[in-house]
Amino acid sequence: MQLRRQNTFIALGLVALCVWFFASQRSQSGETTHSHEQFWRDFHPLLVDSAPNCQPPVRLGNAESAGFDPKSTEPLPDLLRMPADDIAQMKQAHTAFVNTIERAPPELSYQSRTRGLVSTAGGPYLPTLVISLRMLRHTGSTLPMEVFLADWEEYDGYICQVILPSLNAQCVVLSEILEAVPDSTNKIEKYQYKIFAMLFSSFEEILFLDADAFALQKPEDLFQADPFKSKGLITWPDFWRPTTSPMYYKISSPKDSPTQPANPTGLRQSTESGEVLISKRTHLRTLLLAAYYNFYGPSHYYPLLSQGAAGEGDKETFLAAASALGESFYQVSEPIRAVGRRTPNGFAGSTMVQYSPIEDYALTKKGVWRVKGAGAPTPNPFFVHVNYPKFNPATIFAENGVTSPVIDEKGQYTLAWTASEEVVASFGHNLQQRFWEEIRWTACVLEGKILSWKGKTGICQQTRDYWNSIFGNSAGKMMNQS
Repeated sequence: MQLRRQNTFIALGLVALCVWFFASQRSQSGETTHSHEQFWRDFHPLLVDSAPNCQPPVRLGNAESAGFDPKSTEPLPDLLRMPADDIAQMKQAHTAFVNTIERAPPELSYQSRTRGLVSTAGGPYLPTLVISLRMLRHTGSTLPMEVFLADWEEYDGYICQVILPSLNAQCVVLSEILEAVPDSTNKIEKYQYKIFAMLFSSFEEILFLDADAFALQKPEDLFQADPFKSKGLITWPDFWRPTTSPMYYKISSPKDSPTQPANPTGLRQSTESGEVLISKRTHLRTLLLAAYYNFYGPSHYYPLLSQGAAGEGDKETFLAAASALGESFYQVSEPIRAVGRRTPNGFAGSTMVQYSPIEDYALTKKGVWRVKGAGAPTPNPFFVHVNYPKFNPATIFAENGVTSPVIDEKGQYTLAWTASEEVVASFGHNLQQRFWEEIRWTACVLEGKILSWKGKTGICQQTRDYWNSIFGNSAGKMMNQS
């Protein structure tokens, strides 16, 4: 009887502890949300007061998406036109905004000395995010994640209340914060969400990851070493040369930035923003100016920063903001790699690979720039960004108009990643098998339970069929080892 009574007291104590914990979490979340709302009330008028107040630049065409060549001396493309008075007006507005945030920036809410992951997802991107997050947890990382949804229409109860909490992640509805300023949500969509997710996250130091990107090594390591410790902002390169309009430099008058040179020739690769590492404490003003560029991005700053080249959107705003303010940053010099499979028509890429900034920084400190073809060892891959098409098990087997990464030209299942061979080999043993284990798990656990798959059937079975064909027999295992 006494033992039963003790067990009862222990059980009640555990219940009380759980109630206290979740109540404190809700209270803390509510306080953070309230602080974010106050920041938005303070920051939104600064954005509005510094509006460009002129017509957008006129496009004469789109810049060519040419591969990055560090030896190229070709000038930047010049494919936009604006009257001189409009350029002057944009420069005046830009200068006014920069002066304001340098003199008295609004107070950004975050929990000091915290680190975490931030992503944006919603609707059909949520299953992809689940797969990516489960892959990331294989590294041993325990970093919490905040997943920002545009509004309640993107909210999925099963994923947000059951799946993500089991992975130390939670959903945040962005409109709940933005609606603190009436009608401000009408201005923000698509590529603009990323910077606002970063601003409104609760962490001091954040690694932003696209929903279709995951780490191969523990992200915790990045926060604890250079270049992040000394620079406070890390970005990764895209395939392309920069295509910034010369007019942007007239408008922004960028300061000399205390960072590494672009490379020995003075050129820098364009940015692929599927991964961004930043400290809010050291780079508050960079985030605020990047938010300004994104707030007026679709109309004015996206064309100024990319001129219609591949991926025009938020991707160039982070380094542009840091450069304009003279704040430090480090862009990984190791070139991005494409992974996919060879087809009768050439190469069908579906995935991008980014490399360790810690190893890259160690090389550049020694004056070794592998982007020039130096013979130093390649840094280890750090991120895999499965960008096109999305490996959503509900759609990956039936992508219309896209060369399927998993079905070959004879209609047979195939491995998605077979080329280039050296990059696939650098992943280590059985990465594709682990990836498809998580795709299979996601397909079978989420089918019939999530909104974006409503009315769809056979998702789990087809994923299992693929798994059995590729990995479930000796032939599949041989393919996986090749």
